[in-house]
Amino acid sequence: MTDWLTIDLFCGAGGITEGFRQAGFRCIFANDNNLDSLKTFRRNHPNVEVTSAAVESLNPAAVRHSLALVRGELDCLVGGPPCQGFSINAPVRFQDDPRNKLIQQYLGFVEEFCPKTLVIENVPGLVSFQNGFVVRSILDDLAKLGYQFSAKILSAAHYGVPQERWRLIILGSRTEVPMDHPEPTHAAEGRANFTGGRSLTFKLAPVDTIRLAPAVTVEQALDDLPFLESGEGCEIVPYTKAAHSAYAVRMREDSDFIYHHVAGRIAAINIERLRHIKPGGSWRDLPIDLLPEGMKRARRSDHTKRYGRLRRDGLAGTVMTKMDPHWGAAFHYNQDRTLTVREAARLQSFPDSYRFSGSRGSQYRQVGNAVPVLMAKAVAESIGVTLDSMNSSTVSYA
Repeated sequence: MTDWLTIDLFCGAGGITEGFRQAGFRCIFANDNNLDSLKTFRRNHPNVEVTSAAVESLNPAAVRHSLALVRGELDCLVGGPPCQGFSINAPVRFQDDPRNKLIQQYLGFVEEFCPKTLVIENVPGLVSFQNGFVVRSILDDLAKLGYQFSAKILSAAHYGVPQERWRLIILGSRTEVPMDHPEPTHAAEGRANFTGGRSLTFKLAPVDTIRLAPAVTVEQALDDLPFLESGEGCEIVPYTKAAHSAYAVRMREDSDFIYHHVAGRIAAINIERLRHIKPGGSWRDLPIDLLPEGMKRARRSDHTKRYGRLRRDGLAGTVMTKMDPHWGAAFHYNQDRTLTVREAARLQSFPDSYRFSGSRGSQYRQVGNAVPVLMAKAVAESIGVTLDSMNSSTVSYA
């Protein structure tokens, strides 16, 4: 297998690095200033040099020298500078925002390492933030550094992830033409109701439902895991059922046990609510006396997924960082409880062998903040095509 070298800045629990690993890449350096996330990353990628130092405190030249890399030797620099959550300010104010330093530091690593390719991932909302000023600034800086680039908003479900999740993926390369984003492999539907939803996403034609694999469903992702009541489960349990789908077989590779399959105990009022909520349903199924006080006057068109049950034959909604039914579809489709960390990880396409550190609440946050592994793998495979082309060329990319 090819051994392309990567660095993962803002690595989190390691969803991107795991996807890249599955595609033949080897991460040699990673950072994150969340200690639980970094423990998880180190637990699953023990041969990677990691640091909890904030990115803005790192010296890119010192990092490069410590890794004994020459400029242009790194195959891919990966990073997701956390741009989400900015307030709406005038563009000039963005230059003074401390979080702008994270973007600039990532670009500082680009300038110092001169990687052959790069990936910047973020939320789709970055496209519209400050009327596109931030994205334009990033792309302008990449061009000044000699990179061809392309930007697209990808759906995780198009790559076999059983979840509605969209990510902005910017690809850059030191080639004469921009890199291609990975073509969809699965015929999944989804509403791209955000800026760039029409121009930056893949559009599937009716024939694609025949040409592509069908979307992976929640049931295909979860139905082989042990049945649990509210409050039941163990941190380590053996499999009790045979793998029932190709997806389950894939998730079980290299694992003899199920980790983190523990259901949180839910309040009696939520048990009562669950008796009224059908699979795919939500708070709209509740009688008025069981509605949370703050939702009794809510419009039926609002809060669409609160107190939601997953649909067994469809995609999950975006996996949340907190498994709280008040904020989204947190209920299992046929078991009266919220999802376990392992079930959330399955919906993010983390293999069952992937173990998380920290408290259960921290584990949910790590899973919910991660880039889906199979989406990252698809991006990595697309980058691999470019790297193969570059490595066979006589042109120097240093």
